[in-house]
Amino acid sequence: MNILSLFDGMSCARIALDRAGVKVDNYYAAEVDKYAMKVSAANYPDIIQLGDVTKWREWDLPEIDLIIGGSPCQGFSFAGKQLAFDDPRSTLFFEFVNIMEHVKPKYFILENVRMQKEHEDVITKTLGVEPVCINSALLSAQNRVRYYWANFGITQPKDKQIFLKDIIENGFVDTGKSYCIDACYHKGGDLNQYFNKSRRQVVFNLSDNNRVAGVTITSEGIRPYQKDERKSELSEIGIIAFPESKTSAMITNHPPKVFCGKSNISNRQMNKNIRKLCEKGKALTSSSSGNMTGQGCTIISHNNINYRKLAPLECERLQTVDDNFTAHVSNTQRYRMLGNGFTVDVIAHILGCLHNDKIQQSYLF
Repeated sequence: MNILSLFDGMSCARIALDRAGVKVDNYYAAEVDKYAMKVSAANYPDIIQLGDVTKWREWDLPEIDLIIGGSPCQGFSFAGKQLAFDDPRSTLFFEFVNIMEHVKPKYFILENVRMQKEHEDVITKTLGVEPVCINSALLSAQNRVRYYWANFGITQPKDKQIFLKDIIENGFVDTGKSYCIDACYHKGGDLNQYFNKSRRQVVFNLSDNNRVAGVTITSEGIRPYQKDERKSELSEIGIIAFPESKTSAMITNHPPKVFCGKSNISNRQMNKNIRKLCEKGKALTSSSSGNMTGQGCTIISHNNINYRKLAPLECERLQTVDDNFTAHVSNTQRYRMLGNGFTVDVIAHILGCLHNDKIQQSYLF
């Protein structure tokens, strides 16, 4: 099977092809980020790099069986300015279309974010197929809702019941699924900006007798304070761990953090209380001893509680990428490319739909 991957990034599509059991004869990748290409080459030295996607007229390609890509989404994302096709990055979708018309592959897959209906309709009309909406939470510990356009039938995957507690290295979390990870996560050193901007998740560890907010955490689990135990200054927040939920999607610039929430108040009140804490949290400082099991994750300490964002390894797991697949570049670049990438197991599932599609009797597998 000859594959053409556009906006290839760190070659998540290549991992998905392996997981779906697809034999790859040639994998051509259009990418310009040197760090992403370094990671691709370290894991798949046989990948044929083509460079800038806008230079496609210069490419000399054989017959292509599948084109796959996720054209830049920042212009469409509800998290951005929503300039849509007025954003130069969004117009790269039409390069995807131009290449399709030139190459004429047997199959195609396009991924993009949720967007305004009028913009979605432009893509749908241009490609001639309706999108299928899949939340990565079905196959990972991350809430990441994406649209997938393909010229074959796509089904919804079965929920694998994977939660944050299943992927973090150590510590406690308040929610089963993470928020969407993005590529700006590396920019944060001060927790205030994360809590005040949006729901950025942190993992927390206790450093003073394992006590916080009216509970004591032991090797056996969480129990209420005994009468003779000193209550934490944070008792007003009522922090306790909730392991059975997902993070929000990892987006390009902000990998999620995991925080602990209160069991008997609403999420809105909990977030309000957390914001209150952080507004008076001028004492929050970065620790110089901030490596989490060698993953380079800065620890921030406050009132004997150590908070940290998700480590690159954990973000790999959110994207269902093999552990340390990206460990060939700096943590900053790891966060960026993971935030930009596919959730691998979702793409593998879609490729499985192609394999099993009874209408398209494919010789390719």
